[in-house]
Amino acid sequence: MPTFNLIGPGRLGKTLARLLVASGDYQLLGIAGGASPEAAREFIGAGEIGTLATLPPADFWLIAVPDGAIADVARQLTAASAIRPGDVVFHCSGAGEAALLAPLQAKGAKMASLHPVFSFADPALAAQTFPGTRCALEGDALACERLEALVRSIGGEPFCLAPGGKAAYHAALCVASNYLVTLSQLALDTAALAGMNEAEALPLLHGLMTQTLANIGRLGPAAALTGPIVRGDAGTVQSHLHALASTEQLSTCYTRLGIATLPLARQHLTDQLYRQMVDTLTSQSATSAGIVLVPPRP
Repeated sequence: MPTFNLIGPGRLGKTLARLLVASGDYQLLGIAGGASPEAAREFIGAGEIGTLATLPPADFWLIAVPDGAIADVARQLTAASAIRPGDVVFHCSGAGEAALLAPLQAKGAKMASLHPVFSFADPALAAQTFPGTRCALEGDALACERLEALVRSIGGEPFCLAPGGKAAYHAALCVASNYLVTLSQLALDTAALAGMNEAEALPLLHGLMTQTLANIGRLGPAAALTGPIVRGDAGTVQSHLHALASTEQLSTCYTRLGIATLPLARQHLTDQLYRQMVDTLTSQSATSAGIVLVPPRP
C-alpha cells in the first residue's frame, strides 16, 4: 500500500488525508505542522505526529500549508533525510506552480501541485461531499500520472493544466467565483437607483443569477445569453447608460461588461444591429467614463 505524510493539517490537508485513509488505498504515516495536530490526527483516524525533521520516508508528501510557506517547507525537507528519489511531493496551492518545490529536485523527488476546486470550510462536510470534485494537476509528468490515480481513489476527477498555465487557471477561478460576488453587489447598487433596498433586491437578483448559472452549465455561455445586447436593442442599452450616468463606477462597469458581451452576441446580430450596439457602447457618454476600446468586428 502506498504511504504518505501530511504537512499542514489544516482544513484542506486533514480532509484529503481522511479521504485517502478511508479509501483503503493509502496509508498515512506522519503528520507535521498545524495549530492542532492532535485534533487533526483524531479527525483523520491515523498517522503519528512529528516534525519536518522526524517524518519517516513515504511515497507521497502532501504539503497543505499556506502558499507563502510552501517554499520554506521545500527547503526544510531538502535538508531532511527522508525524501527519496522518485517520491512524489505535491502542494495544494491554487495559484502556485510545482516549481515552488524546486529545491527538492536535488533529492530526486517528483514535484507537482494538486488543487481541488472545492470549499473546505467544514472538513467533516467536505469529506462527505468531495466525490465528483474536479482537481487540477500540474508539474512533473510522472508525478501527475500517480496523482491522477490518487485523486480517483478519493472520488475526485483529475485534469491536467498546460505547462505555465497555473496563474491563468487560478485567475479563471477568481473571475468565476470572486467576481461573481462583485457582480452581485454591482447589481444591488444598480437596483438601489430604482429605489429598491437590499432586502427586496437580493432575492430577486439571486434567483435570476441562479437560473442563469444553471443555463450556462447546461447550454454554455453563448446559448445562455439573453437581454438587450443579444437582441440588438440599442435603445434599451442607451436607456441603461442614461440611468447610470450619475454613478461613474456603475456606468463604467456596465459599459465594459457590455463590450465584453459583444463577441458572444455577434452571431445573433445583423451587421447593422451589431454596429449600432458598438456605437452605443462606445458613445461619448461611454468614452467619458474611460471606455476607449472598440472590439474588432469579426
